[in-house]
Amino acid sequence: MWVAEPAMMRRSGPVPTGRRCWRHPVPGAAGLKVAAWLKKIFGDHPIPQYEVNPRTTEILHHLSERNRVRDRDICLVIEDLKQKASEYESEAKHLQDLLMESVNFSPANLSGAGSRYLNALVDSAVALETKDSSLASFIPAVNDLTSDLFRTKSKNEEIKLELAKLEKNLTATLVLEKCLREDLKKAELHLSTERAKVDHRLQNMDFLKAKSEEFRSGIKAAEEQLSTRGMDASLSHQSLVALSEKLAELKRQTIPLKKKLESYLDLMPNPSLAQVKIEEAKRELDTIEAELTKKVDMMEL
Repeated sequence: MWVAEPAMMRRSGPVPTGRRCWRHPVPGAAGLKVAAWLKKIFGDHPIPQYEVNPRTTEILHHLSERNRVRDRDICLVIEDLKQKASEYESEAKHLQDLLMESVNFSPANLSGAGSRYLNALVDSAVALETKDSSLASFIPAVNDLTSDLFRTKSKNEEIKLELAKLEKNLTATLVLEKCLREDLKKAELHLSTERAKVDHRLQNMDFLKAKSEEFRSGIKAAEEQLSTRGMDASLSHQSLVALSEKLAELKRQTIPLKKKLESYLDLMPNPSLAQVKIEEAKRELDTIEAELTKKVDMMEL
């Protein structure tokens, strides 16, 4: 039998200096077996050159032993097949002789249709793997084949159902993927819009910071200028705010007094004393309003 050519036997060209090919004497029984095996394998063809060393000799000896065992097994199989073929031929001749002796029948005497029917019967027996062409052998074989057919159909139905389920899941997955892609596009668009807004706000913030610094510098310069001109500290913005808050507090405190005063209006007042109190309150109120108006006017200048 032919085996795969070893890798070390695929070398082409002359053998490098210092290396031996198989033509040189190979020491040991393994080397002799390898040489004989290679001669048997290649026959009249030249044997490819290869490096001869213990490793290559061991590999080739192993291949030769496996080849020998395989050849032996194949020879046994061939002999067994030949023996079975001989037995089948003997059985067929015996059956033909039996038919001729009993009913004087021979397959050669069949008509064309009969030959076709006989060949179909033989082909059916071979396809069904029956031991003979009797009805008792055909019926179980056909039943087994029918059962296999039903099992195959049932399996096909299960596969179809599974395939339909997978197609449904695939459709749902594709729809979900499409929705996710659309959501992703919307999110990217929203993110881009928000990023533009943030950039605009950052620009506005920078502008406002610059303006704030400019106003702070202007306020500081104005305060220094007013300070050099001798402006009273009571006319500053903080002082005016404090006065405004104080005025609001006084007005809030006068509310319960006014309510208390209303309770006394029903009494018979002393005209002279009431007139005195009213005049004092008017003068005090006029004084506060005049002072506040003066300070406001000075701030406007």
